Amino acid sequence: MKELLSARESVNQWMQRYGVRFGVYKNGVFNEQLFPFDAIPRRIPAQEWQMLESGLIQRVKALNAFLYDIYHEKNIVKDGVVPKEFTYESKGYMPECEGITPAEDVYAHIAGIDLVQAKDGNWLILEDNLRIPSGASYPMIARMVTRKASPQTFRDNLIEDNRNYGDMLREMMDFINGGRGINVIFTPGRYNSAFFEHSYLAEKTGATLAFPGDLVVEGGKLYYKGLNAKSRVGAIYRRVSDEYLDPLAFEPSSLLGIPNLMEAYRAGEVGVINALGNGVADDKGIYYFVPKMVEYYLNEKPILHNAPTYLPFFKDDFDYILANIEKLVIKDVAEAGGYGVMFGKDMSPEKIEQVRKLIVEDPRRWIAQEVVDFIDLDIIDESGKPSPRKCDLRAFVITGRETKVWKSGLTRFSRNPDSFVVNSSQGGGFKDTWVMA
Repeated sequence: MKELLSARESVNQWMQRYGVRFGVYKNGVFNEQLFPFDAIPRRIPAQEWQMLESGLIQRVKALNAFLYDIYHEKNIVKDGVVPKEFTYESKGYMPECEGITPAEDVYAHIAGIDLVQAKDGNWLILEDNLRIPSGASYPMIARMVTRKASPQTFRDNLIEDNRNYGDMLREMMDFINGGRGINVIFTPGRYNSAFFEHSYLAEKTGATLAFPGDLVVEGGKLYYKGLNAKSRVGAIYRRVSDEYLDPLAFEPSSLLGIPNLMEAYRAGEVGVINALGNGVADDKGIYYFVPKMVEYYLNEKPILHNAPTYLPFFKDDFDYILANIEKLVIKDVAEAGGYGVMFGKDMSPEKIEQVRKLIVEDPRRWIAQEVVDFIDLDIIDESGKPSPRKCDLRAFVITGRETKVWKSGLTRFSRNPDSFVVNSSQGGGFKDTWVMA
């Protein structure tokens, strides 16, 4: 382990050489930067992982059942479990997807579930990401580089091998493809914040990396335009947001999209990964209801629980939030990437009053959560010494023929010792996640 820690600078140099970067748009300017890696791994004992694995599989199965239901019979709304205001009024709900049954009935093929571990040892779900969850490539390449930098560390520790993520993706894509054609990963291009990941996953899955203009729908089928001939596409792992994916169905000004893709998708001529319309299930407002979905669809008690959450949509929660803003976290349901998150303890009296007014004006737009004092993990700070930082975990759940959890994950940490926000877009770094065998 000492060998690995002493090699941390060379590991980050390798990361830079491999182009392990992410991009951020700020004030209309694209800035690309290294995603800082910390060599002290997060360790998750085997028994603890088994519990997490069971809970994550259960949750994603319920979310897939919800997505099918909400675009078909809508029984969960009819039965009063989820209010219609949190489905049809969600920005992620897409009426264009009504009645569409995706290939093999799977909506969330790749789910990124964000968790934290409280200081009492309990794991809590913070967020479900079912549209375009990113981040798996970073622990993949980190493990590859650290194994080279310190092979003895991996001989001395019984760690689950995480090098199978590409195989898991390929197996799922082949299942969704159904033999119709080739698999492609569709990237918006070089200036997307996660372009490194798009190209890396294409390499690891053997899929074709397709750019805007490379794909065309003809005769109701999707094709990739190669140098010499067109190849039919059976499954498209799209890294382009729903609203830009087909200019004839959604945003007409989109230059990224594939005209008539919805026609091919609706006809079952191509599998789209993840399915369109998934945003209705990872809205921060709908998050409140996921434990109820587990009971409703699976007739089971949730294994993993949400962080304590309040919806101002409900009168009792509304009153509690307005009376306790100072000790809560307020989140804008429309934001992501660590944006739109406000800690009451950090607000001035004027800001608190402003937020109160916003909640009163539009209760559906907000949720509030208790501040979870989640555990600190040591990182090596700028002085070269161990220093505690807040960390979360993004677990990746793959659903194809069956639902599986990748035995790894993206552990993100805050580089600011006083911050709870760990997102890369907010300046965070990442660690390898060791699932112990």
